[in-house]
Amino acid sequence: MGAIQNIDPFFRRAAGILLHPTSLPGPGPIGDLGPPARAFARFLAAAGLRWWQMLPVGPVGVGHSPYQSFSSLAGDGRLLSLEDLAEEGFLAKEDLPGGPGADRLDPQRVARSKQPALKEAFERFEARAGRPQRESMEAFRAANASWLEDYALFRALKDEGVRSTWNGWARDLRGRVPEPLRRARERLEREVRYRVFLQWQFHLQWGRLRKECARLGVRLLGDLPIFVAYDSADVWANQEIFKLGDGGRPTVVSGVPPDYFSRKGQRWGNPLYRWNVLRARGYDWWIERLRGCLDRFDAVRLDHFIGFVRCWEIPARSKTARRGSWSKGPGEAFFEAARSALGRLPILAEDLGLLTEDVRGLRDRLGFPGMRVLQFAFGGDPEENEHHPQNHPRRCVVYTGTHDNDTIVGWFQGSAQRSSVRSAAEIRAEREAALRAVGTDGREIHWDLIGLAFRSRADTAIVPLQDVLGLGSEARMNRPGTKRGNWLWRFPEGALTDEIGERLGGLVEESGRLPGRRAPA
Repeated sequence: MGAIQNIDPFFRRAAGILLHPTSLPGPGPIGDLGPPARAFARFLAAAGLRWWQMLPVGPVGVGHSPYQSFSSLAGDGRLLSLEDLAEEGFLAKEDLPGGPGADRLDPQRVARSKQPALKEAFERFEARAGRPQRESMEAFRAANASWLEDYALFRALKDEGVRSTWNGWARDLRGRVPEPLRRARERLEREVRYRVFLQWQFHLQWGRLRKECARLGVRLLGDLPIFVAYDSADVWANQEIFKLGDGGRPTVVSGVPPDYFSRKGQRWGNPLYRWNVLRARGYDWWIERLRGCLDRFDAVRLDHFIGFVRCWEIPARSKTARRGSWSKGPGEAFFEAARSALGRLPILAEDLGLLTEDVRGLRDRLGFPGMRVLQFAFGGDPEENEHHPQNHPRRCVVYTGTHDNDTIVGWFQGSAQRSSVRSAAEIRAEREAALRAVGTDGREIHWDLIGLAFRSRADTAIVPLQDVLGLGSEARMNRPGTKRGNWLWRFPEGALTDEIGERLGGLVEESGRLPGRRAPA
């Protein structure tokens, strides 16, 4: 693990793009960390953009959601570049995908073609790797043993055919009895080693991308979900810090009450923490999670910051989020412990939702910037709407939308949906207010709102790439409260034209967001 830089990256005026690596173009069934990622970093730098924000980069489970990962510290092996593996000598040219890439992330093609290629790369490593490569992997394994050994065994057990959630495993494995665990490690030694190989390669490829970004002056902004997936190595290996009952089943789960995105609220289903147990341990597990994310990224968006003050606790048997109650989070004590262990925390607080004074107070005492979203800016009284540009403080990050929002074009052109909390009249009023704010006829509403975000007083402005490309609802990344069709968007090769880069660069310069510029008074 590398040292965390003791800096605050949010105090300079800058702009960036939100794009998950799975959405990058390329010949394969999914975006990856190889040449397309490095090309995207060069595009950002050429346009004067200084942030590349991503969603969580852990290995995903059912539903492909980056927020439901098998591990909060592991990397997603699907993101490995086969081209880079070929450069290392672990694949032959005929193992590389040919022809055009899928226009959406294709999980079936990942399973059918990419996963066998990754297995082939491991077999070639086992058969041909020299001593320096083997020593490099073993050093990585030793340095990350605290989480890697449990994760690798967890995945090996699932790959063995025990594909149910871990609470469906044999009692001894579910309860982590030492001798049965030792026998499982021996029996599955090669599969465990394969999972270690993927994580080692992820570490190397990520390091190459980050080095290129640093050379270009592009910072990486990560995303750390407050909750972890139930079917994960995190929960299986650390059952004592979660609210679990008989057989390791959750007694309560996470979510939010009815809000902007859903009349029924959202039942996320993640297990909740026993914060009293974590407090007694000095928040050790959580601090290591945060350290791991900050080792990968220059800064981190802390998802659902509200949950550190209070969280919506839903009985596990409840099918919706309507039934629930608020339970208390760890508050400032956790962040004091984290700062004591890690130093300055370059954190962006995702403070969207039912924002109360105690949440605002914690955010401001910690000095974390919060978020402002232009899609929320045009409803109600502009004087009281904190998302309206006239109310943006410098210490915040403004977005046109997030991964949970529709695209700007989809939002502007769309109609009220059955699940929407907005009426048709409210939608019309918001459109009219948006047009008054930008002073145009809305023909290029995406560029209008990008310009509005960039001209904001907020020190940092970040725009989803879908908005830069002017795409409609078909390019939406996620529809909260739905289970199908999410997290699959990719942009096509050649979509980032010189014209788009020049237009972005012009807005960056015009709004004073070139490197080294300070915010206007």
